[in-house]
Amino acid sequence: MRVSPYLFLFLEAFEQEGGIQSYIQDFLCAYGDLEDVPPAVVFLLRDRLKQPGSSLLPNIKLRSFWHANSTVARLRLAIALLWFLLKQRPRRVFCGHVYLATLVAICCIPLRVPYTVITYGKEAWEPLPFRFRLALRHASQIWTISRYTRDRTCAANRLSVNQFRLLPCSVDGNRFSPGSKSLVLLEQYGLMGARVLLTVARLWSGDRYKGVDVTIQALPAIAQVIPTVKYLVIGRGDDQPRLAALAKELQVADRVVFAGFVPTVALPDHYRLADAYVMPSQEGFGVVYLEAMACGIPVLAGDSDGSADPLQDGQMGWRVAHRDPTAVATACIEMLQCLEQTQLPPPAPASLQLTSSSTDLRCDRYWLRQRAIATFGKATLPQRLRPLLATSDLPSNPEPTSRNGII
Repeated sequence: MRVSPYLFLFLEAFEQEGGIQSYIQDFLCAYGDLEDVPPAVVFLLRDRLKQPGSSLLPNIKLRSFWHANSTVARLRLAIALLWFLLKQRPRRVFCGHVYLATLVAICCIPLRVPYTVITYGKEAWEPLPFRFRLALRHASQIWTISRYTRDRTCAANRLSVNQFRLLPCSVDGNRFSPGSKSLVLLEQYGLMGARVLLTVARLWSGDRYKGVDVTIQALPAIAQVIPTVKYLVIGRGDDQPRLAALAKELQVADRVVFAGFVPTVALPDHYRLADAYVMPSQEGFGVVYLEAMACGIPVLAGDSDGSADPLQDGQMGWRVAHRDPTAVATACIEMLQCLEQTQLPPPAPASLQLTSSSTDLRCDRYWLRQRAIATFGKATLPQRLRPLLATSDLPSNPEPTSRNGII
């Protein structure tokens, strides 16, 4: 008897590096680790595959619809989606981005194929165009990565909270782990003898919410208390000249190091250069906080975004007003002084107990890593995914109607 497959649609998953792409890759790998699940077919709009129809894992087939002309690519995807629905009758369609939700709704609703939409962050925080809102309302479920994104998406688009399920990001504890600072990298970036603050973020003008400018504004106050402080910024974008000019204006240009783009494979060694990870941002979740914590690095985040989940509402890190340089400076000083008061031994297995009973747990590298891996390690993702798949298979077919503008 033929088993109806699942169909997943994503904008892209492999061609570019970024938080959403990493999340999708982890998601697909977690699906591949599950037993007794239907085979899956993955449609990719923007990725180019070397071998069409290639397999990511034995139960996951990939298909690319990339074309130099984006309109042609979308048309190819739409035709393939409709054909797949008619011929394969998938058990469910998983729409991997809200921008594809209207297409999925138009094709799925008349054929009574249930669909789930996955959301991540700011793409759904504000009121969406009418057609997207309708597509979300007709979805059997909406999966998202944090409570903040759920609540803000729900409020902005007048959705039922009952539609939402949480599937947070995860971190690979084998790749991101405590370790010694690389002498080569310390020399390369001029960080010898420095107390290092680190941010890993895009530096595009449209992403100023990452808070790199706020951290630069906080540096003069931090330097008055921690004279050896330096700020390492990893990332690229058209906002770097403005940030460099700001550092020069505040007379901290010698303390700010712009490292540019660093490939994913080299990120763990760069995290290990840091004494504290600082990103007073507004994130949908913020997997970078998990990566830093898995490396035993204390973290600072904004106090009004999805970082509440990886930081466990402040239990695992500092949360401050994300556009307040004074609050950022105060927290950074507290973090660095906490580390100075703690005699950290060389990196050891994550199973070790706390460094000191009097240590602020948020600065204890081994407790921090243990907690991050236990809560968000790679092994947790398949465990979270399986019950979501089970509930998504419950009968919940929306009734088609021509009055709502979908069909």
